[in-house]
Amino acid sequence: MDFIGAYSWPNVRYLLEGFMITLQVAGLSIFFSFILGLILGTLRYTRLPFIGRLTAFVVDTVRNLPLLFIIFFIGMVLPQTGLNISVFWAAVFGLSLFEGTMIAEIVRSGLVSVDKGQIEAARSSGLSYVQTLRHVILPLALRRMSPPMVSQFISLLKDTSLAVSISLPELMHHVQILGGSRFDYVIPALILASFLYFTVNYSLSIVARRLEARQF
Repeated sequence: MDFIGAYSWPNVRYLLEGFMITLQVAGLSIFFSFILGLILGTLRYTRLPFIGRLTAFVVDTVRNLPLLFIIFFIGMVLPQTGLNISVFWAAVFGLSLFEGTMIAEIVRSGLVSVDKGQIEAARSSGLSYVQTLRHVILPLALRRMSPPMVSQFISLLKDTSLAVSISLPELMHHVQILGGSRFDYVIPALILASFLYFTVNYSLSIVARRLEARQF
């Protein structure tokens, strides 16, 4: 193992460039998956006859597909149909779609957990169903959703490594390239990559624990 050579500035910079791509994909995917999950979860909660069943079908279908399959399908199969999409956005869309369905279940569970007495009090005060959902149910539910949602975002960040299957130049892709250049760089590159993942994920886990502690 050649730690000195592996940790030369050009190599470290190369890995950091990959990590920046990882963070960009994760950041965009967190944003889009949150919006998608909030919409799908709320639609499932409202239990509208047709829309509720359709939403449940979509959520259950996507949740039961391997994330790697979704990313590979968007990144490799769709371009064969003439729908040109870069590997960067293929990774973002794949992660957002899959994680959005996971967030949808968290949102639905959070909405269901709101005490019915508070809902009835809001309705009796003259608020419509939509107003009650917007001003009472969602604010109360979001506080309870926060810890599991942050935990899901941690999983999302780790899942960005699956985008190596479509040659996204993210951290693990750069680890492979660096390790392929010299075999004695493999372990040092993996150690640095694990440190980068750990630093961000541990910071998010601290946020999740603090949010969870505020619930009690």
